[in-house]
Amino acid sequence: MVARIINSVLLFCAGAIFGFIGTVAHQSSVTLAGISVPWGLIVALVGSACLLAGIRLVSIGRIPTLMVALGLLISITVLSFKSAGGSVLIPDNLAGKVWVIAPVVIAAIVIAWPRVVRVRADA
Repeated sequence: MVARIINSVLLFCAGAIFGFIGTVAHQSSVTLAGISVPWGLIVALVGSACLLAGIRLVSIGRIPTLMVALGLLISITVLSFKSAGGSVLIPDNLAGKVWVIAPVVIAAIVIAWPRVVRVRADA
């Protein structure tokens, strides 16, 4: 029981750290051939999807994935507010709106995905 609680806290922290890093990096972009490519947003979304899907694949239940998703989404929510100095980490632009909404959709899909159990042929 204690191991599950510690595991849940660590998974929550991992999601929160990833949410913080993704929030800081999601506005990064590079211009290629006159087109602005939001590489920070792409990497943050792909990384969050891989993190959530990876935890879902290696864990038996949905609780570990739920803990990662809660950490990720709570950190994004907290960092979306104005700070005391008035600075904003998630501005009101397309990349900011996608970064706020897409992790929620990704987390909902990954958590709701059914567990596929393979039957061994030699058993």
